[in-house]
Amino acid sequence: MLSEFIGKNQEEILARARARVALRSAPRPTDAELESGLPLFLHQLVEVLAISSEDHGGLQTTATAHGGALSRSGFTIAQVVHDYCDLCQTITELALEQNAPISTQGFKTLNKCLDDAIASAVTEYARLREVSRDQAETERLGYLAHELRNKINSAMLAFGILKDGHVGVGGSTGAVLDRSLHGLQDLITRSLAEVRVEAGTHHRERINVRELVEEIEVEASMAARRRGQQLTVTEVPIELEVDADRQLIAAALTNLLSNAFKFTPPNGHVWLRTQATKDRVVFEVEDECGGLRVSQPDELFAPWTQRHADKRGLGLGLPLARRTVQANGGEVDVRNLPGKGCIFSIRLLRPAPGERSADV
Repeated sequence: MLSEFIGKNQEEILARARARVALRSAPRPTDAELESGLPLFLHQLVEVLAISSEDHGGLQTTATAHGGALSRSGFTIAQVVHDYCDLCQTITELALEQNAPISTQGFKTLNKCLDDAIASAVTEYARLREVSRDQAETERLGYLAHELRNKINSAMLAFGILKDGHVGVGGSTGAVLDRSLHGLQDLITRSLAEVRVEAGTHHRERINVRELVEEIEVEASMAARRRGQQLTVTEVPIELEVDADRQLIAAALTNLLSNAFKFTPPNGHVWLRTQATKDRVVFEVEDECGGLRVSQPDELFAPWTQRHADKRGLGLGLPLARRTVQANGGEVDVRNLPGKGCIFSIRLLRPAPGERSADV
């Protein structure tokens, strides 16, 4: 019987299945997948086959739990499917090698178990992912609505005082209105960029880097002046170009500059530098935040993360900047300058000489 064959050769089957999964190029296997995922399915498979060749309810229950566990552990749905297929293929190959006395019906049962397990695991995986997305979206919208309400309230209060004529526009009340309106602009720009990234609506075009930087410099210079800071933008060669979504890359650079202004003290200095290598264009935003206060700089790109006493904002600017750049085939990272500040870098591929614009 198939159940007896699997029970007798369980260790060999697991060893071969792990070896097979370990060689898989995509999706890449994980330690947890090899150590716990495969034995879980194999153990339940033996139990179900020993009880009945038709009733696979126990296996479906375990597969449902397995799919949920994989989802909570951050595995992909492709890993769920490939794990089950690799394990069943290993069982079939070993049975043929040993010329095991397994009937055609036994192999049909094995395939039926595989189908049921995959269906149950994928269904639960998808359900939990949808619930997680809904919760994350609700949380994101809640924070966004809260931020919008606060900035609108501040703007309305400041405008009311200015309207009464008791204070001048150039004073502190006018500054509150100015900050509130620019905060609203930042929130809306960031939200629109996020929607485009989520929807996958990217429009790549050939961009002249100097023109892009000059456009960003105009608003960035005003933001620096409002905060009493200095902004230095280095010269960009006129011939430098990239293929990317102009609005998304502009939003990413604006996010990094806004972050730099936020954490640089008054009278501090922010730099926007543009460099080119043979195959990449590199944008660098350096600030004077005093250095990063995290052991792993990549922690800054986690959603809702705010590693500073200034808690204004949603903590979404840096994660969105990274996702935006990655959607354009680029990379974002950060380098710490202890006691001084940090440098955020955006790296985009340069088009090859003579290469036509990638218009997508």
